[in-house]
Amino acid sequence: MIQRIQTVYLLAVVVLLIICMCSPVAAYTGSDGSISPFTNLGIDVANVGRETSCWGMFAILLLSTLVAAATIFLFKNRILQIRMTIFNIILLIGYYATFIAFIIAYNGRLPESTFQLRIAACLPFIAIVLNYLAIRAIGKDEVMVKAADRLR
Repeated sequence: MIQRIQTVYLLAVVVLLIICMCSPVAAYTGSDGSISPFTNLGIDVANVGRETSCWGMFAILLLSTLVAAATIFLFKNRILQIRMTIFNIILLIGYYATFIAFIIAYNGRLPESTFQLRIAACLPFIAIVLNYLAIRAIGKDEVMVKAADRLR
């Protein structure tokens, strides 16, 4: 049953998380107009030329991407597929908690800078919604299979 709708949802989650890993999620704009992009691997401070590391965000996204990709192939064990998808949602909520922690930590280090979110910061939230839709579709499949087993 790999051709079901939950496969499309989970594949979309994988694509969105890969895009989020490669794109800047925010930026700090200095008073002189310099832009310091905030990616999942770190902040490249424009005037200083050093990169501040925040690899934890990248690691969470990478793990979440791998979990979503592996969940696609667990179609024979639907209960485990639901559990892995719930775990993926928890990972993505943890990503946002880590993201907020890094924002709070780096606001004091970059004085006279304004913080701006980019569109890539919304992609994990969309992935959470798609994971929820996948859980609902997997649950419907489980109900359908149990109904068919009951008829036998």
